[in-house]
Amino acid sequence: MLEYPRFLTPTMKRFDPADLAGDTERLVVRHRNGECERKYEAFYCTGVYGGVATGYAVGCCLRCCFCWVYESRDFPERFGEFHSPKEVFENLRVAAHKHKVRKLRISGAEPTLGKNHLLDLLELVEASEFSLFILETNGILFGVDKDYVRRISKFTKPHVRISLKAGTPEAFAQKTGAKPESFEIPFQAIKNLLDCGVSFHVAAMSADTRIVSSEERVSLARKLMEIDPHLLLNLEEEVVDPYETTLARLRYAGLKVEWPLNEVYTPIKTQLKRIRQASQLPS
Repeated sequence: MLEYPRFLTPTMKRFDPADLAGDTERLVVRHRNGECERKYEAFYCTGVYGGVATGYAVGCCLRCCFCWVYESRDFPERFGEFHSPKEVFENLRVAAHKHKVRKLRISGAEPTLGKNHLLDLLELVEASEFSLFILETNGILFGVDKDYVRRISKFTKPHVRISLKAGTPEAFAQKTGAKPESFEIPFQAIKNLLDCGVSFHVAAMSADTRIVSSEERVSLARKLMEIDPHLLLNLEEEVVDPYETTLARLRYAGLKVEWPLNEVYTPIKTQLKRIRQASQLPS
């Protein structure tokens, strides 16, 4: 393993996120007693998605400057505990029953690290009473490994939230630390999800006028439009939130962001709906 990247800085050498995924997996995934165990930081319920029991995974293959995840993203060897798929499911089940919710989620850093672990966990979810399993991902592993997506598609309960970080290769490198050419990988993940019939929607850090230009935002929308115009009608657009870890990462990256946020872009899906409605009006 080469020097493991921690925080995005202006002089950081750009990395291949698929390679970093492999390096990170060696820190957060292990095989023990015939099971694939993975590191998690915590399990509890949150109010998003109408209430969901969530496991927070340790370790990621991007270094986004606006990331909110705790230091476990940058120092995965120091944080979290290893859990088998059965232990993860039981922790989620207990949290869900305690708060009377029927949805489960894996979030935090990058939950798709540890392919066999996640697939074994989904087997348990599939046989359970829970109606929905939300998987939040940056799309890197789903973009480079279509078999991974194909195996996810055999389950009926997962819904994938794939998060795009930028609208151009240059901006992707500046905001994540990854090589510019890896910008295409999450879009390939979207194509793979469509091809395999997996339930998903796209999120993007594209509503914040402080970190994304209008030109970059248009570029992102065009790429999604080229894949499938319907993606824009369900696009979830995000803004940067001032978590302590986020503020620290922005400083490391040399980015000055004014607070509070005073202006956001009109959601793309709102603009499209207005255009649709206007086109249906009688002339």
